[in-house]
Amino acid sequence: MGTGRSDLRRENGQRTRQELLTATMELLSQRGQEGVTLREITENAGANVAAVSYHFGSLKTLCDSAVEHALERYLDAQFQAVAHLDPTSTLEELAAAFARPMVLAFAAGGQDLVVMRTVARAGIDPPQGWERLNGKFEEGRRTVLRVLSAQLPEVDEEELVFRTRCAAGMLNWLALAPIGTELATRPVEQIERLLNPVVAGAFHGYSHTG
Repeated sequence: MGTGRSDLRRENGQRTRQELLTATMELLSQRGQEGVTLREITENAGANVAAVSYHFGSLKTLCDSAVEHALERYLDAQFQAVAHLDPTSTLEELAAAFARPMVLAFAAGGQDLVVMRTVARAGIDPPQGWERLNGKFEEGRRTVLRVLSAQLPEVDEEELVFRTRCAAGMLNWLALAPIGTELATRPVEQIERLLNPVVAGAFHGYSHTG
């Protein structure tokens, strides 16, 4: 009986934590951190202030955790899109997979795109604690490099990593820039036709010879 009650408390605690993260991200994407109050978050999550203190310690930590959680979901989606590729995949196929989560956010528009913009904005000045995601960044980078190294054997790894980071930064910038608004709610195929060649170009780079 004791074990069963303990498991139930743990499940309830995890559910409350997730509901707090979801409610916080929704409010952050609507108003930004300055416009979010602890009372609104707890009301939307159906929780109390004590739960915030127990799971996160403070409103700021909760807000940082919510954005971090959204970034983690984005990285997972990007990794899943890229993971099926192999060294024989083309740069165009890599670009399509790499950009896919952002393309879907643009196509969906609304809350999905606002959340992506919130994540991209935080990525410019990451809060403390995001170091725990370094493993996910590295895992995704290794998968991308597997294709890049095979397709661009003349380029050293350091430069390929730089190109990968530039491609990721470009997607983040696009989410925040006015041009990104122009893409919102367009069909997926149209966004891919416009965006994927640009991402592939970032991967390919340009070498002047002669």
